[in-house]
Amino acid sequence: PNGKTRNVGFSFLGAGQVLGFCIGLVLGGVLIETVGWRIGYYICGGVHVIALALACWVLPEDRKREATSWQRLYFDIDWVGAIIASSCLGLLSYVLASVTGSSSSIKEPLNATLMTVAVVLVPGFVLWVGRQERHGKPALIPNSLWKIPAFTAVCLMVLLSWGVMNSMEYFVSLLISLLTRSSYQEVQQLSALQASLRFVPGLLVGFSLNIATGLLVHKFPANYLVLISTLLCAGSPLLMALINPQWSYWYAAFWSMVLYPVSADVLFTISSLIIVDVFPAKTHALAGAVFNTVAQFGTSLGIAIMAVVASNVTRGSGDPDKESPAALMEGYRVTFWLGFGGMLLTVAVGVVGLRKAGKVGLKRE
Repeated sequence: PNGKTRNVGFSFLGAGQVLGFCIGLVLGGVLIETVGWRIGYYICGGVHVIALALACWVLPEDRKREATSWQRLYFDIDWVGAIIASSCLGLLSYVLASVTGSSSSIKEPLNATLMTVAVVLVPGFVLWVGRQERHGKPALIPNSLWKIPAFTAVCLMVLLSWGVMNSMEYFVSLLISLLTRSSYQEVQQLSALQASLRFVPGLLVGFSLNIATGLLVHKFPANYLVLISTLLCAGSPLLMALINPQWSYWYAAFWSMVLYPVSADVLFTISSLIIVDVFPAKTHALAGAVFNTVAQFGTSLGIAIMAVVASNVTRGSGDPDKESPAALMEGYRVTFWLGFGGMLLTVAVGVVGLRKAGKVGLKRE
């Protein structure tokens, strides 16, 4: 049902992701310090088996539908669009993974060729799904989805926000590792568990924000909630960009960890409600799938771009030892500035795209 019940349902969905990440992070630190990291994979396998059993018991049965046939399988799915999109994302992910280790690898014939093919496939996909729509045939991601400004805006915002958030997690963990082995600073040695606990404040904030957003979203304009949370989140990379490695964790890093999930967690709940508000019921699943795909791609894209920037800055450092804490810190600091710029760009997208969003999650008869 629409209204507060659905709002809270979406908020708990987002909160569950944060809670699961928090438990996994702390449990990983405990396992590394005790029985070893390998047992974690066995635990994950067992958890998935339990989740499968619960899904079979808890999830409601599908309503009766037209029987599946080979003819429907052939004509009702945009196979060409799926092949084009999958090939494009696969090739792009491979090249991004390759250049993450060394940006000069983009000059290799294989990577250059694959990148060119991936870039060409993007307009090819747009033209193909446009043709499918004009002829009334199934389209994997219809171009008409992007004609709704609010949906386009939240997709762009989640692309940027998820990229910055996950890059923050990655580079802050590297920074913690850097500080623990630094020879020119008096820094306490941190165990894997102690390092993982440094992220818990942000995860607790993210969990609380998801619940609070579900309870209050119908009372405030969505664009205000998203923009305020995104501005607050911009403070996280800014603090890390300005940080002095000799400062205490509680002076700047703690507040950075508190702020880094603010935008992504508020945006997740509000975006889910925008999707169900602006699209008919038959399009909810498709729009939600596109939104989540964009979020995951934003993670890959953000980490890859920032890793390339960090490695290039470190190699250009004046320090002759490119593995020294000073040289590595130069690269990390630039990535944090890049993350700050990314969050400001996210704010700009929200100002333009969500200016007419108004309140979402309202109860309708």
